[in-house]
Amino acid sequence: MARKSQTLKPDTVLKNYWRDNDRFADLFNAALFQGQQIIKPEELEDMDSEESSILEHKDYAESIEASRDNIKIRKRSSENGIEFVMLGKESQKHIHYAMPLRVMGYDYGTYKKQYDDNAAKYTSSQGMDSDEYLSRMKQTDRFSPVVTIVVYYSEKPWDGAVTLHEMLRIPKEFAAYVNDYKMILVEAGRNDLILHNVDNVDFFKLMEIILDQQLPRNEARKKAIQYSEEHRTNKSVVMAIAGATDTKIDYNAFQKGDGQMCTLFDTIAKEHESKGKAEGKAEGKAEGKAEGKAEEIIETGYEFGMSENDILERLQTKLDVSLQKAQEYFNMFTKQTV
Repeated sequence: MARKSQTLKPDTVLKNYWRDNDRFADLFNAALFQGQQIIKPEELEDMDSEESSILEHKDYAESIEASRDNIKIRKRSSENGIEFVMLGKESQKHIHYAMPLRVMGYDYGTYKKQYDDNAAKYTSSQGMDSDEYLSRMKQTDRFSPVVTIVVYYSEKPWDGAVTLHEMLRIPKEFAAYVNDYKMILVEAGRNDLILHNVDNVDFFKLMEIILDQQLPRNEARKKAIQYSEEHRTNKSVVMAIAGATDTKIDYNAFQKGDGQMCTLFDTIAKEHESKGKAEGKAEGKAEGKAEGKAEEIIETGYEFGMSENDILERLQTKLDVSLQKAQEYFNMFTKQTV
């Protein structure tokens, strides 16, 4: 007996969307090559998204595990044989201020796995000189390069670092010698991607409408529905948008095919409203707690004969607030205390 409803896990839906070779190739061509068809869908093969390695150093061994959202290997014939390039895609629904470091870790894990697999071939020193055997790598061995794209789905503009250097405080004289690591960022709500895959065009266009905070919600809803109807947006695109916006949807509601964008937009609006209320309540509780502490500090200050300036200073220190906020608390509770 079929279940009446099925809640889809947003991350899974999004991973499934980008698992398609045509969409995946189109995204990378747009992000890396300004829309030129350099990567062909038929050249791509899925790889295991679970990458793990061991970071070793004389006295310790630390296990590192990294699970990528999507990773594929691109195989292409060339004059020198077969060329391999590994392409990874990471999805971000929130700003991560250490993202360049995370990307560096993902890429390192992929390189380390290649090294470990290669080193496993050398069980003896036969055919190797001492340095090669010690390295568990021949001088002629080469690994496949890794390219990672981060796709960010949120209405808030990305204000985090996109390079390792941006995360560091580097003295000028050392800047040229500290290795940098750059990540490739695509913002779903604001980009100039040249896309050719119809699903991707619809996906990013609808995300742009949904994430546009300058657009009144009723107008955005109307615009998104109109676009979806005019372009007959594929159901998988609508489901991917649900995944990108972290919206839980009823699978059966999308089986009918009618009003898909309408249903999704209303669900997104409802969840965001509910989230906003929850955040508002949390902020209200925090403010109420701070006010209680402020009143206690002011009462204690008067009991010990402290001056207004001393009480204000104590409010700033104990509550970690500005002088202006401390003054507000002081004005609020002094009348009650005196």
